[in-house]
Amino acid sequence: MLNRVRGAVSRLTRPVAAAIARTGVPPNLITFAGFLVSVGAAYAFYQSMPFLGGVLLLLSGSFDIIDGAVARASSRVTRLGGVLDSVLDRYSDLVVIGAITISGLCSPIAGIAAMIGSVMVSYVRARGEVEGVRMSAVGMMERAERIVLIAATAMLGILDIGILILAVLANITVLQRLYHIWRSLTAPA
Repeated sequence: MLNRVRGAVSRLTRPVAAAIARTGVPPNLITFAGFLVSVGAAYAFYQSMPFLGGVLLLLSGSFDIIDGAVARASSRVTRLGGVLDSVLDRYSDLVVIGAITISGLCSPIAGIAAMIGSVMVSYVRARGEVEGVRMSAVGMMERAERIVLIAATAMLGILDIGILILAVLANITVLQRLYHIWRSLTAPA
């Protein structure tokens, strides 16, 4: 869904990324810094401070946008950097939703379902891509949408509803992606 604004976001971040690239800051350091901010968001959620958690989660998402742009601007795109980014994104997702669940800011069932759905959205994409299926923009709850949903509902004071919506939509996204893979792999050549 947010893929539709990807071009506009890219145009806005390109000058910032170019400026950061000129400083020599490694893209992987930005990735790791974003992860640390998401851990801070998780701690805020754990301490039952959802507004602060939402703000920090949005901030961590901005690092997630910038790291790849800096890598491209500095010609430092690497497969290892992509793997690191993906792994830390999964840890971020789980630590944030886990903290929300443990803190009692949502029902345990919704929290667990949201964690499972979030991880499976990414896993199904990875498996589809291994099989040669183009998976970009498939499904309604990619990572950016998940971050925005959690942050927005946290800041609005309806985080429990946000996690429930995430649990449902993330798992629907898994089904959308599986259907897309099925169609792609069974289509006549």
